[in-house]
Amino acid sequence: MKKMLLMLLATAVVSMGVTPMVAQAAYKKKLVHVTLHGKQAVHVKQKKRVRHAKAVRAVRQRRLSSSVTDSPQSLALQSTAVLVQDQSTGAVLYEKNANAVLPIASITKLMTAMVALDAKPDLKETLTIGEEDVDTLKGTHSRLSVGTQLSREEMLRLALMSSENRAASALSRHYPGGQKTFVAAMNTKARALGLADTHFFDPTGLTPTNVSSPRDLAKMVDAAHQYPLIREFTTTVGEEVNVAGRSQQFRNTNALVKSPAWDIGLSKTGYISEAGRCLVMQAWINSKPVIIVLLDSVGKMTRFGDANRIKRWVEAAAAPRLPTS
Repeated sequence: MKKMLLMLLATAVVSMGVTPMVAQAAYKKKLVHVTLHGKQAVHVKQKKRVRHAKAVRAVRQRRLSSSVTDSPQSLALQSTAVLVQDQSTGAVLYEKNANAVLPIASITKLMTAMVALDAKPDLKETLTIGEEDVDTLKGTHSRLSVGTQLSREEMLRLALMSSENRAASALSRHYPGGQKTFVAAMNTKARALGLADTHFFDPTGLTPTNVSSPRDLAKMVDAAHQYPLIREFTTTVGEEVNVAGRSQQFRNTNALVKSPAWDIGLSKTGYISEAGRCLVMQAWINSKPVIIVLLDSVGKMTRFGDANRIKRWVEAAAAPRLPTS
């Protein structure tokens, strides 16, 4: 069998100008593949090594040149509309239905807080919860009963930290010109920030007509992040507040603010049935400021799960990759 193969090889290569001695040497060294144009034998194992090396280099090059936007399928997020943005550069790291205009529920309260603070009010002034602050649209519960008196600062803290609707309503009622003027100021500020998809009809977010898009909300989060009190109050884990002579514990609606795995600079949750579960955050990931917008998540914990998936994904995309052998 070996002699037959050698004869066939010799016959083939002689016609190409290769001597039988060279052909025989090539056979003995298992140089069994002869190129038609190069008149030289290529070792099969060597050829496999070359192909493997090229494939490895190609994979490494793709890894080095790829950005986090190249593999969105790896996230498998459950939120309907998403935007992940590098706050320092404005670069979009990931988006999903980023232009969708949807109800934003209590994410509204970030704009409520900005407008309330823009008026440069006396934060120590006492505000009173009135009948007008009771939710008759959704019938939501509140521990701030009618007649409760708290400072404007405490009202602001509870509106942002615990998403207290009556506190947000009281802030708007005690604005110069009243609640109607306050809502008009919210829309004026939205236009000033370039939020073309954003419209407000109340200061709490209980109405589904308060709408925005992930792209707009990223801008709104960035603007709200410039306010020290908003940063502080939205990331406060919990607060004990004296309500009508009785001490009550209020907690942040975002459980992630107490997680040691997160470095959150701003946070706000939201929920009404029309909006689903919503979450916006500014957080530091890989020592870089990142804005995360999650709208219309299904399930009570889905938005937090999505946020954790995004964090791991961004961290993995930025991690250096060791060369493979």
